[in-house]
Amino acid sequence: MSNLIKVNFERQTTSARQLWEFLDKPHGEFMKWFHRYCGYGFTENADYGVIDKSVENPQGGRPATDYEITIDMAKELCMLQKTEKGKIARKYFLDLEKKWNSPEAVMARALKMADMKILEYKNTVLNLNNKLEQQEPKVLFADSVQASTTTILVGQLAKILKQNGIDIGQNRLFEWLRENGYLINRKGTDYNMPTQKIHEFGTV
Repeated sequence: MSNLIKVNFERQTTSARQLWEFLDKPHGEFMKWFHRYCGYGFTENADYGVIDKSVENPQGGRPATDYEITIDMAKELCMLQKTEKGKIARKYFLDLEKKWNSPEAVMARALKMADMKILEYKNTVLNLNNKLEQQEPKVLFADSVQASTTTILVGQLAKILKQNGIDIGQNRLFEWLRENGYLINRKGTDYNMPTQKIHEFGTV
């Protein structure tokens, strides 16, 4: 009885088609049956919704449409059938609800949610740390430039950067400045001349 009808325990929903099959309704009349009972006050996107992927038709042929319905809707559908199978299915859903609402089950769900939040927080912190590590050279460069005089030689800047923990050297610094748009990279008379980007720091 524990697996009478497949249930999504996370969303507390079930398959309307599987319920219909358990209730032994006439073959091939699922859509007619479902839409008929939807007229008993059930609301789309609240009590039920179309499942994204059409389910495989066990009888062959084209895939068949299915609906995800809430357990509350499933219980009412069972009651409306007024059959022995309806009573069995309704009792099955009621028993599941008792288990969901037991203190142990509620605590288990709360702990699971807490674990998910902690993992989400850890991932956020990790992403922020990665971004900070990526930005650190540029931040140190900006701080070093702003701490210097208004005109600075690259060699002097390399020394300042070394004092701030970046041992890059003059030649590598020239290359870094060109690659990051602070000095003109194009060969010619203006090669290694400051770009507008470095002017934004007010250094030249």
